[in-house]
Amino acid sequence: MKNRAAATPLAPLVLIVALFFLWGVANNLNDVLIAHFKRLFTLSDFQAGLVQSAFYLGYFTLAIPAALFMRRFGYRAAVLLGLCLYGAGALLFWPAAGAASYPAFLVALFVIASGLGFLETSANPLIARLGDEEGAARRLNLAQAFNPLGSIAGVLIGRTFILSNGDDHSATAVQIPYLTIGLGVLFWALLIRLTPFPAVATDHDDAEGPGAAGDLLAVLRRGRVQLGIVAQFFYVGAQVGIWSFLIRYAEVAMPGTSQRAASDYLTASLVAFMVGRFGGTALMGRIRPLPLLAIFAAAAAACCLVATAVGGFAGVVALVASSIFMSIMYPTIFAGSVRGLGGLTKSASALLVMAIIGGAVFPALMGLVSDASGTILDAMLVPAACFGVVLTFALTARRSA
Repeated sequence: MKNRAAATPLAPLVLIVALFFLWGVANNLNDVLIAHFKRLFTLSDFQAGLVQSAFYLGYFTLAIPAALFMRRFGYRAAVLLGLCLYGAGALLFWPAAGAASYPAFLVALFVIASGLGFLETSANPLIARLGDEEGAARRLNLAQAFNPLGSIAGVLIGRTFILSNGDDHSATAVQIPYLTIGLGVLFWALLIRLTPFPAVATDHDDAEGPGAAGDLLAVLRRGRVQLGIVAQFFYVGAQVGIWSFLIRYAEVAMPGTSQRAASDYLTASLVAFMVGRFGGTALMGRIRPLPLLAIFAAAAAACCLVATAVGGFAGVVALVASSIFMSIMYPTIFAGSVRGLGGLTKSASALLVMAIIGGAVFPALMGLVSDASGTILDAMLVPAACFGVVLTFALTARRSA
């Protein structure tokens, strides 16, 4: 494995690492879309949260098919199909905007997320396997550090072209940004198709063995994987929920704040997330991943409690700070869950990506809490509880290591 990683050409590595940037753009454009659609279609917080529900339902639905596809055709083929779906979903924004149809937008988001389900199911384990198992968590954190760069780009695109003063209430404001993204993604797929890749990216499983269903059952019997699936479900729900409603939170916590000004705090959160990724990766040279995960989970929960209890500018700062501590959670949970699985890694990866459905559940739940209590501040209790589950995983998985 070390020899194979050492022989990997630079071009394939760059092309795969760039995928982490590309799905960051799509993920965090959703946070802008929620604010835009809420005003455009006069939605409640719960209805606006359905943007994330449609999006992450795509992850959940396509994760197992992605694993089966990888088993038959290899990692690179799954990446190519994922990029094609991503691009197609982005292009669907053009007719959805022309019809000014909220359900059509949700369908387009589902198609985008279906593609991202393929990308995450394939790219994460591929990076994790390009080297020794001991360094998998640190290596995956480093690759994932490029994800918040895409997230920042997504928010800046949304702030500049979707929440612009002149077109703030028009469905067509999304057409040019998503057309550009769709064409760019399809171009990236072409580059990957034309670039030679090492065997680890193109190998597929032989017909021998228990088969895909047997692999899934074998993976589900692993206690560490079970814990990881639960932790990933709650973590993704917390992250998506906080970022989805941060613009809304800033508007409520600091009356008079415009959407565009509030989006600056979301950008600050993504910068904090990126700093946390690089900083967390560096800290893993001194602190083992799971103990560091436990520390970060406790700190993130504390930030959400401050946001609920204090509000105002201090509450906004606390939510921005929570992004620092969320930064290492996804890759550390992922790497800790698939460690030592060998040929079962593809099946485990699919189940962990399915856990991203938490991003569909918790924003809607936070919207319900907000609508019921009358304030978005109370909704931050939901991610606080989610981080408690991540803390439990870190402590339990550490003892079972």
